[in-house]
Amino acid sequence: MSFPLLAIACLLAVTLGYSFMCWLSPFGDCRKCAGMGHAIKTDRKGNAKRGKDCRRCDATGKRIRVGRWIYNRAARTYRAGTR
Repeated sequence: MSFPLLAIACLLAVTLGYSFMCWLSPFGDCRKCAGMGHAIKTDRKGNAKRGKDCRRCDATGKRIRVGRWIYNRAARTYRAGTR
């Protein structure tokens, strides 16, 4: 198998895998709070305690995936253009 064919096959597998994951699970963990919904702080003794709520995900711990966001935008534009 030649190198360009192998590269195309790998890129196609990654793209289809990500598309399948966006279809199955459109929401992923928030990158800022790692899916916890809040920050972890430590007090003066070094014990962990809950910090402020995450503003990026509104304390849910989940955010929409980039691929799903792009699909939603394209679908909304298509629906608006075919009225």
